[in-house]
Amino acid sequence: MTKATFASHPYLLGFEQLDRLMERTAKSGNEGYPPYNIEQRGEGQYRITLAVAGFSEEELAITLEDAQLVIRGRQMEEDETRVFLHRGIAARQFQRSFVLADGVEVAGATMENGLLHVDLKRHVPDSVVQTIKIEKG
Repeated sequence: MTKATFASHPYLLGFEQLDRLMERTAKSGNEGYPPYNIEQRGEGQYRITLAVAGFSEEELAITLEDAQLVIRGRQMEEDETRVFLHRGIAARQFQRSFVLADGVEVAGATMENGLLHVDLKRHVPDSVVQTIKIEKG
């Protein structure tokens, strides 16, 4: 049995990269932690905000891998000499991925009151019309 993909249609020549992008997006788990917001802050300006209370800047990493923004958090191991009578705050790690469209760049990241803000900027390329000359065969 063969797998029919989005880019296997004859009218979609050269869209294999888009097909891989859609497949990667579907595979990236949609876990609920940490919660996040995506907001538009102006023309071509966006902000992703993640609630990362309990994480320091050193415990967070932001990378851009093949147009995919990946945010990872890993809390350091706590002092094992501590004795908890009740432990309701668990140390955890996470990975959150966002697929960025063409022309979207990461403008910067800030941490404020337990919220990690990642600012994005979209550069819209100029539309180019190209005329193709038809030669005699």
